[in-house]
Amino acid sequence: MTFYQELQLSSVGSKQLIKNTADPKEKRRHILIYNFKVYLVMAFCVAVVTLYTNLTGSDNSVVGVTVLLAVLVLRQADFGIKTTHGLVSIMGIFAILMIAPRFANTLNPIGAFAVNTAAILLLMILGCHNVIMYNHSTFVLGYLLLLGYDVTGAEYIKRVEGLAVGMVLCMIIFYKNQKNRPYRRSFSDLFREFDLHSARGRWYLKLTLIVSSAMLIVSLLGLPRAMWAGIACMSVCLPFTDDCVARSGNRWQYNIVGCALFIVLYLLLPESMYPYIGMIGGIGVGYSAGYAWQTAFNTFGALSIAAGLFGMPMAVALRVGMNVFGALYTVICNKVIDRLAAVSEERRSSEA
Repeated sequence: MTFYQELQLSSVGSKQLIKNTADPKEKRRHILIYNFKVYLVMAFCVAVVTLYTNLTGSDNSVVGVTVLLAVLVLRQADFGIKTTHGLVSIMGIFAILMIAPRFANTLNPIGAFAVNTAAILLLMILGCHNVIMYNHSTFVLGYLLLLGYDVTGAEYIKRVEGLAVGMVLCMIIFYKNQKNRPYRRSFSDLFREFDLHSARGRWYLKLTLIVSSAMLIVSLLGLPRAMWAGIACMSVCLPFTDDCVARSGNRWQYNIVGCALFIVLYLLLPESMYPYIGMIGGIGVGYSAGYAWQTAFNTFGALSIAAGLFGMPMAVALRVGMNVFGALYTVICNKVIDRLAAVSEERRSSEA
């Protein structure tokens, strides 16, 4: 395996390669490449987010994160339709990201719920027809981040400009990497094949309603960081219901672990080091092969920002509360919706 090929491996693949290598010299080589890859990816992420921050303002750093995630996904993933039609999907996705979060934030909680529901469902339809690619986690996450870190006025104009540049970049990378993939389905098939009686259609609707309603509940309670609950729900609401329970446990348990680690760092490090806690978390994510520890280290960046706004104790309490609520709420809603769907199917069968 070449140096470049090893750089393309996931953390799981790199760790498996290291484990299966018997020759000490080769093992050391694989370990060095793995470490180089972790810090290379981290440096690239920091560079992209820093560039976007410098060009669009510090309040728009989330745009850099959103574009970065989209680029990393679209260099390998596809939409299950013709590549040229996939470019239309990318345009639709970014149009939603530009408009819907800002519009939702101008409305009361009920109006925002309606906008969020429509926007998230459209993101699912446009970006996740090929379910195995798991594209929804990138685009819905981007939507929720933009919703939670809202801007207005001139900063919003810069946000739209930054997203537009990101859209063009994603389209170029996507077409370059996917142009030779043969597909018969077209853009219109994304909507033509949307069926609430199919497993995929029901999952689209479940994720949309669970994420949107969770944020509605948090908003009606007057609590900040509603998007944290939405992100937790999105992460736990998997295409197969049986997988949700285990994911739910990992979500809330390892968020608590991550919060505990953050508290230790926050208390031990000098205040001048606080801005780098998120970077430490990013390195931890790079070394993590599984969802559980990725979840733990992902708390660092979010808490670094929230601690500056609400204070460390309040930020940690909010983080834990939102993730425990989101994880448990998703499991309950999944079971209820599945039961209602089963009853509906029984009635349809008896009437047929």
